[in-house]
Amino acid sequence: METSLFIAGIIGPVYLIIGAGMMLNRAFYQRVLEDYCKNAALVFMGGLFALFFGFLIVLSHNIWAANWTVIITIFGWAGIIKGTWLTLFPETLSGVMRLYQKNRNLSGMNGVVALLLGLVLTFFAYIVR
Repeated sequence: METSLFIAGIIGPVYLIIGAGMMLNRAFYQRVLEDYCKNAALVFMGGLFALFFGFLIVLSHNIWAANWTVIITIFGWAGIIKGTWLTLFPETLSGVMRLYQKNRNLSGMNGVVALLLGLVLTFFAYIVR
């Protein structure tokens, strides 16, 4: 449980801040995503970071329990999947970007999901602890 609290104490506030930022500054984050997709080095580094942190989480916290700690495990596996995807198929990112350009509500929805995940993890890490 201590590892769960430690990881939640990092991911929670980060997602809380990012989610709030995405909701308050949609146009800015839209530009960030557009710029990110145009820079091959950033896409590659994003893939490496996602792989690195995904494996760190899974190696230290691969717990499939029917409680809030499974969120952390899902973060780890999602990082591995995202990192693998960005490393092996970076050219497909432009298709995802087109979805975001067609539907501006997706970035707002991502902000809400990030904010909610951040709230849940921060709550368990800092309040319930």
